[in-house]
Amino acid sequence: MFSPGQSLRLGAQAAAHLPYVPALHPLYSLGVRLPAGEVIMIAGRSGTMKSLFCLWLAYWLRLPVVYFSADMTASTVAHRLAAAATGEPMSTIRESLHAGSADQARYSDALASVPISFVYDSPVTWEGVDETLDAYVELWDTYPAVIVVDNLMDVTGAAADYTGQMEAMSALTELSRATGATVIVLHHATDKTLSKTDPWKPPARSDIKGGLSEKPALSLAVSHNPNNEAFLIAPIKNRHGFADPTGETYAALHIDPERCQFSAVKPLPGSTSTFTRSRTHER
Repeated sequence: MFSPGQSLRLGAQAAAHLPYVPALHPLYSLGVRLPAGEVIMIAGRSGTMKSLFCLWLAYWLRLPVVYFSADMTASTVAHRLAAAATGEPMSTIRESLHAGSADQARYSDALASVPISFVYDSPVTWEGVDETLDAYVELWDTYPAVIVVDNLMDVTGAAADYTGQMEAMSALTELSRATGATVIVLHHATDKTLSKTDPWKPPARSDIKGGLSEKPALSLAVSHNPNNEAFLIAPIKNRHGFADPTGETYAALHIDPERCQFSAVKPLPGSTSTFTRSRTHER
């Protein structure tokens, strides 16, 4: 048990936010920071580049990460990370690796200092999570700063059952508190409410499957417009700052999927910010 004063001191000892990532400045401009030591959900409809964004984020945080990648294969991860590190197209990287060229060593060198450990088991089991973290602590004598679960529906018992998903979210919250790690979990939004007039808008909080966006400290709804490569991030639940549950207030990034690169969109003419509402936004 902790008194209020002890709780205050305990909270002060922990980092308040994850490290600053320059490309996320439009999101920070909304009054949103990524909380450290809590659960963050990244949710979106199918095909909205959730995994690509999360992998890019894990790379640029420069923190020790354990990434449970049930959704991406090892080859996909390797190509995307090499693209993020070098800025080269994944098609070029893929061809070089398959050809067995001398570029393999260059890509390996570019990724040598990236502190991310991957687990490709599918489904993600709690026994596997425990074994992985025990092995990590045995090796490094500490827990990772960030744990990524990609994605919630690949966790044992959480494929479709609401009760199973709620239990999984409760377990991830307990995992974050027990380890002090930031837990980032990816989840799906329904396609049934997709707007015909604005199909590229981020989903609202009510569109997140199972209503599970309310559990995390921060829930971000994302969308991707392949016509202009706009990647939109809407804070639909935020325990520590601004949120708009409608998903209509968002930060706009530009995505280069082939190079696994995200960058801030330049401000609109006459504007001092890089965020806007979807009803009035045009790139």
